[in-house]
Amino acid sequence: MIDPKAIFNITSEEAFETLALKIFEYQFENNIVYRSFCDLLYKHPSEVNAVNDIPFLPIEFFKTKQIISSHKPIEKIFTSSGTTGSITSKHCITDLPLYENSFNEGFKQFYGQIEDYTILALLPSYLEREGSSLVYMVDYLIKASNNNHSGFYLNDYDQLKTKLMALDSSGKKTILIGVSYALLDLVENYPFDLKNTIIMETGGMKGRRKELVRDELHTILKSGFGVDSIHSEYGMTELLSQAYSKGNGIFECPPWMKVLIRDPEDALSIQKINKTGGINVIDLANINSCSFIATQDLGSLNQNGSFEIIGRFDNSDIRGCNLMAL
Repeated sequence: MIDPKAIFNITSEEAFETLALKIFEYQFENNIVYRSFCDLLYKHPSEVNAVNDIPFLPIEFFKTKQIISSHKPIEKIFTSSGTTGSITSKHCITDLPLYENSFNEGFKQFYGQIEDYTILALLPSYLEREGSSLVYMVDYLIKASNNNHSGFYLNDYDQLKTKLMALDSSGKKTILIGVSYALLDLVENYPFDLKNTIIMETGGMKGRRKELVRDELHTILKSGFGVDSIHSEYGMTELLSQAYSKGNGIFECPPWMKVLIRDPEDALSIQKINKTGGINVIDLANINSCSFIATQDLGSLNQNGSFEIIGRFDNSDIRGCNLMAL
């Protein structure tokens, strides 16, 4: 069994690779779905000696299979959003404190102590359904901020505007975390000139507005809020860790998370730096499900390990990852 504490004590590339290989072996032995997938690829831990050789499970499996590597009882099931009638992903969590530790430590890596901030959340589409891992995270951060001004706003734009302007003018450090379409709604209704507030978008129009490319979205939001940059959070139901961008769509991972880019024409091959392809995520905090996931996002990797999101595969449920054909 892997000690979860080791995940958050990684301080070098060598330590990451060593632990990743141990977790791969553990999940190969304890995750029925992942073991079957690896067997189809003829990938056995005895023949895998580097991170690039580890098989990445297509994220679509979370829609049809129970992806679990733990023998502990399931404490919570996080579910993805989806259109009516669509099949959503389910992530079975057997260790909620591990998830809490991951997003707490991740937040500290990029922003410092949560108690230093007021956290405002504009996540209507997430609040309107059950099982959102993002809502769970933000709710925890709101409570951990120990600040009476922190809180969720459903569609209370007028109240949020008043709170946001009051906090900003008082000089208090504030983070507004919002889904893209709701942030656009807010700046269309009210003008802002914020000096002490971080605007963090979590992506997604959720069918409420026309999809925009990142540059266009951020240009509108920067102008509307009067800020120099728009921060972003990159996470998903199937992960327990998040990457963050402090501007220009350049994301960085905490030490226990890493992104690799796979060849869009050959899903088993890893691309070189600055090449566009499918995003593979290693999330070592996902020790109890699967730490090696091939997502449906397209992106590129920079020399320093940071990455950019470019888009998504077309018709991803059908052909987005050709590993599904195995």
